[in-house]
Amino acid sequence: MIRLNCFFQAADAAKYNDALRAAVALTEKSRHHAGCIAYDVFQSATRSDVFMLCETWKDDASLKAHAETPEFKKYVAEIEACGQMKLERFEF
Repeated sequence: MIRLNCFFQAADAAKYNDALRAAVALTEKSRHHAGCIAYDVFQSATRSDVFMLCETWKDDASLKAHAETPEFKKYVAEIEACGQMKLERFEF
């Protein structure tokens, strides 16, 4: 299995809400992709400009297929336009 923690930090307060809307839309679509075990968005309790997408995938092939979907490309581009993302990857 593969776990991804994608941390997002907004460029400014107005951009946070735009990015969060895109992250929630991406989450709703991604949960239906083959090989998706879990996918969720978590907002920081201590920083109002930060959230995290937490994804768990069956295998690398599932993750790669997910990254090629139109919705992934659309929503990730929208999120990236609003701030910075940092990715952590764990395999187990």
